[in-house]
Formats: sequence, structure tokens, C-alpha cells
Amino acid sequence: MENIKDKSHPGYMQCATCIMDTTDPLISFDEKGVCNHCRKYNEYRDNSMPVGAKAEQKTAEMVAEIKHSGKGKEYDCIMGLSGGVDSSYLAYYATKVLGLRALVVHVDTGWNSELAVNNIENIVKILGLDLHTLVVDWNEMRDLQRAFFKSSVPNCDVPQDHAFIAALYSEARKYDLHHILNGGNMSTESILPANWGYDAADLVHIKDIHRKFGERKLKSYPTISFFEKSITYPNIYKLKVHRPLEFIPYNKEEVKQFLAKELGWRDYGGKHFESKFTQFFQAHYLPVKYGFDKRLAHLSSLIVSGQMTKKEALVEMERPLYDPVQLEEDREFFIKKLGFSRTEWDEIMSLPPKTELDYKNESGKRRLFLLGLRGLTVPGRVAGLVRGIVKKIIG
Repeated sequence: MENIKDKSHPGYMQCATCIMDTTDPLISFDEKGVCNHCRKYNEYRDNSMPVGAKAEQKTAEMVAEIKHSGKGKEYDCIMGLSGGVDSSYLAYYATKVLGLRALVVHVDTGWNSELAVNNIENIVKILGLDLHTLVVDWNEMRDLQRAFFKSSVPNCDVPQDHAFIAALYSEARKYDLHHILNGGNMSTESILPANWGYDAADLVHIKDIHRKFGERKLKSYPTISFFEKSITYPNIYKLKVHRPLEFIPYNKEEVKQFLAKELGWRDYGGKHFESKFTQFFQAHYLPVKYGFDKRLAHLSSLIVSGQMTKKEALVEMERPLYDPVQLEEDREFFIKKLGFSRTEWDEIMSLPPKTELDYKNESGKRRLFLLGLRGLTVPGRVAGLVRGIVKKIIG
């Protein structure tokens, strides 16, 4: 389907509720002009989002389970810390409000801003947390990121995100921890079009792109397979992932003000801009090459959760993504760090856009597991186990 971003185009349309529009080629609208993203969030809010006493009960049960698991251990859970809003507040909330003893892990992929480093240092110092910083081999990270740009897929943030996931699971196993705290929450990130990103845990996809475009072996780059993440860790190692921020009223601007006051936290000016890579990638590469601006999704998430009005979001969208002088400085830094010449980079920007489906991926594995269950005749207990495993895999 066509990506329509020109507002004068006869096919252009924007949601009546949020600011998502036809730059998402898969967007759909009902008879009232409300998009599928809003409808999906409303359904989740009405049917799956715990509030009040139910949320308090779920939180209490989660905390009891985690603390019981951590008896006799130095830590009872593990969490990642990027220095961004969500992970920073999660560190405070888990420690000071829930009373959990979290091992904090930061994965350095070579793109931390100085501000992110300062934020992380302040947080762990003030909260008295133990921080393990895992440094990914820069030559391998750069080679994999170069391969993704050469492949011309949109989500070139996959190499970093996969390393974050793999390292966190590995550290949990290393320290015999069975609970991972995740800062994800539907209040601030409920909307993201499927064709604007891709599952960072897809190792088949990563390996295929690297095999086609990489130039060196990945010897130490942290990885996690579909089988490990979906079967081994949850079913053999009994590892569970929790999203505590889902159970509390979570307002992004209020949280920012709180973090600044209590933890000396400083804002980056954009979602995930604690990474210099992600800042340039989201604010320049994606809008210029693929025609979509992730601010639409980020701000729309705040609209549907009642944290921002549509009018306020539209005003925010009028702000330029980049100051021209800063853009040129950042582009020069970015392509030099990745080892591209300006000519090579311009060639990458002019390559025809592709999707993740142009390369090998794991999307068919869910269907294969479901097909494998058809006609399966096994004892009840075994069938129950199989169904449980499949349910974890397909979500």
C-alpha cells in the first residue's frame, strides 16, 4: 500500500482522535474517522488494563513472587537501564516504592550520549544500586549496523535492541535470577505501526542481513534465538518478564519533572534520544528515506492515554526535527563513526527502500507451531504442556 504524507494528496487522511495518518500505509479508519491504532488501544484499556484495586492486587502479587524468588540471593530481579525516562523511573519505582533488590544492567553499544552517561551515574548513585555495564565489541557492532543500512530495511536499530535483550537474559541466567523488570508501558508507547519497526529478537533476520552485507565475523556480539527466548528461558529457566509501570498511573511529563527533582535527571529532547544513534536514525534517516516520522506514534500514544491533546501534538509536530547546522554536524559524526564515506552514505540513502520481509525472518515460526498442533493426539498433560509453550510463543 502507498505511504501518503502529502496533505494535498486526495488519499491523505488523519485520524479524528490522534495524529496518526496515511504515512502508515496499513492504517485504517472507521466510519467516524478513528484509526485502527486508537481502536486497538481503547480495546486494551477497556479489557486488559488493570486499574484501582485490581492493579494494586496484581502489583502486590508480582512483588511477593519476586521477593520469594530472591530469598537468600543478593538480588531478586534484574532490569536494564538506558538512562531514558521509562527505565530511569522504573529503577526508582522498583527500589523505593516496591522495595525490590534489582541488579541493574546497562549495555554500551558505543552510542551513548554524555548526558545519558551522567543520568545513569546519578540514578545508580542516589538509589544505591549495583550497576553492571556490558560493553559490546565496537568493531562487531559497527559491522552489523553497516550491514543493516546496506540492506535498506527501515529498522536499523535492531542490532542495538537485540544486544540489549540478549545481554539482559544472559545476565539473568548468570546470576540465577528469574524475574526481569521491563519499563514498557501502554500509557506512553501503545502505538507503533507494524511496518515502522520489526522484532529485534529475530536472530534469523539479523544473521541473514549480516551474511549478505557484513564484512567480519560476530564472535562476541550477544545473541538470543527464538527457541531460547520463547521456550528455554521461560519454560526451562522459569524466567518471567514483568512490566510494573502498567499497573500505575503513568504520566510522562510528571515523571520527567519527578526524575529531574529527585534524581538529577536531564531531558534528551526526544524519545530514545539518550542514544546518539537513535536520535539521528529517528529524526533524519527514517523521515527522509522512508517518509515516516515516529513522533506521530509517540505523540499519538500520549493522546489516547489522555496525557496530551491533539492540538498540542499538532503544535509539537510543527517543530523541525533538526536544526540544519546540528543536522550537518550529527550526520558527519554519524557516517564517520560507522566508517562510511559521504558518497557511500548518499548511495545508501538513495537505495530503494525494502522491508524486513525481503530477508529471512522468523515470522513463519508461529504459524508452524500452530500447524504442528493440528491433529496432535497425546495424553492430556502433555497436550496441556504443548499448548502452554505455544501460547507463550505466539503471545
